[in-house]
Order: sequence, then C-alpha cells, then structure tokens
Amino acid sequence: MQKLVITAAICGAEVTKEHNPAVPYTIAEIAREAKSAYDAGASIIHLHVRHDDGTPTQDRARFQEAVDAIRKLCPDAIIQPSTGGAVGMTDLERLQSTDIVPTPEFATLDCGTCNFGGDEIFVNSDNTIKNFAKIMKERGIKPELEVFDKGMIDIALRLDAKGLLVHPLHFDFVLGVQISATVRDLVFMAGSIPPGATWTATGIGRSAWTIAAASIAMGGHVRIGFEDNLYLEKGVLAKSNGEMVEKVKAIAKLLGREIANPAEARVMLGLSK
Repeated sequence: MQKLVITAAICGAEVTKEHNPAVPYTIAEIAREAKSAYDAGASIIHLHVRHDDGTPTQDRARFQEAVDAIRKLCPDAIIQPSTGGAVGMTDLERLQSTDIVPTPEFATLDCGTCNFGGDEIFVNSDNTIKNFAKIMKERGIKPELEVFDKGMIDIALRLDAKGLLVHPLHFDFVLGVQISATVRDLVFMAGSIPPGATWTATGIGRSAWTIAAASIAMGGHVRIGFEDNLYLEKGVLAKSNGEMVEKVKAIAKLLGREIANPAEARVMLGLSK
C-alpha cells in the first residue's frame, strides 16, 4: 500500500478561538500551527488566512505573508492555498490566493454548491468552476478537487473531459457537510473516481477520526486539522494541529501504513516536475 499523505487544514475560515483557543489568526500563529503539523508528519499545509481579529480574508498580501512565514519554518512543505475562502466572497476575491510568488504548486478547486447549515450557501456555479479550472491550469497550479457529495465528482469529471484538469486527478472527499460521514459513503465516493486518481478524505466534527481510520485502511490519504475538527477525542480539545497529526500517525502505525514525506507526496500526487 502507498505511504500515507497527511494534510493539515490548520485554521479554516469559520472556526474561532471561542471554539478552541488554539485556532490561529495572526501570521505568527498560522506559522506556528503549520510547523506543529509539519514537524508531526504532515506533508501538506492546507491554508486559509485571517486578519488578526479572526476575520477570514483572501487578500493576496495576507496570503503572501503567511506563505513566506510558513516557508521559513517548513521549507519543503507543500503549501496548498484555499480558493474557497468564506461564504459570500466573490470569485475574484477567492482567486487572490493563487496570485502569489512563487506560484503555488497545488490549490483547492471546489466542484459544486453546497449548504453549510442554516442560511449559509457556498456558491460555485458551473461557470465559476470552469473559470477557476482554466485559470489554475494557465498558472500551472494542480487542483485538488474538493467534493462534498457524489454529484461534485461528476462535475469534476465533466471538467476533465473538457481537458481542464491535470492528471493524475486528486480528490478531497469532505464528508459530514452535505453527504453523511459514514464508512459506507466513503466507500461509495472512493469507488466513484477513475482508476489512477488519488484521494484524501476528511470527516467534519465528531466523524473526523472514524473517517481518518477508514481512509488509512482503504489506501486513501487523510486531512485533519482545526478547520474540520477541534477535538482530540470526545470532550478533549486539541492543543495544536500537530497533536492531531500525531494521532493520525498512531492510527496509521496500527494499520501498517508508513507516512510519506513531502518529496514522496509530490511524486504520488503528480506535483513533481
């Protein structure tokens, strides 16, 4: 079985210090959390940025500052900017995260509109998805295809049929927002992508550890971090992203999976030139 690639989603756009005091806002805090995850074994840092008061932003300068700070502490990490941003942002706002120096090798591409609870709707029209794919391809950025249900896999495959994606395709299954976070649904999602494609999975909230263990056992990869889950176990807040990566490593060891380093992850995901 392939080595396990661990992605650390270190802060997201929605969780706050009121939920867990360790959630990073400032550049120094973001760099600290990236290093904690990297030192624990994460190859990929999935990056959102905040203003110092915790407000999410896609500001180009803020992303540049965060990437520069992370790069100093984690020189060979794969830094994966989010183009998702936060609910209500425009397409042009969201794409600022890819317009930094050096150009990111990897970034997220959300493949559909989904409900985030209450009145919150994360909108990705067909034209938005196509335009993001075209711009990322022009900039030489490989997309991680963010899919929240089976229909979004189909949308991604239609993009691929138009020649807008880069092979091998890589998917991130986000379970527990729209499709349920069960092993049954993880198996369904993994069975719905083409041969040769790679995949990572994450479970939101209480499902995080079940989905991590199932992904490891199935030969997939794992995303973990404060964006998706705040707890190390029931009732116990995680002290850092690194603490959660260490738990993934412990599960992987029990299940016989070795951990990939960034160079190995680049080869497996088709990022190495």
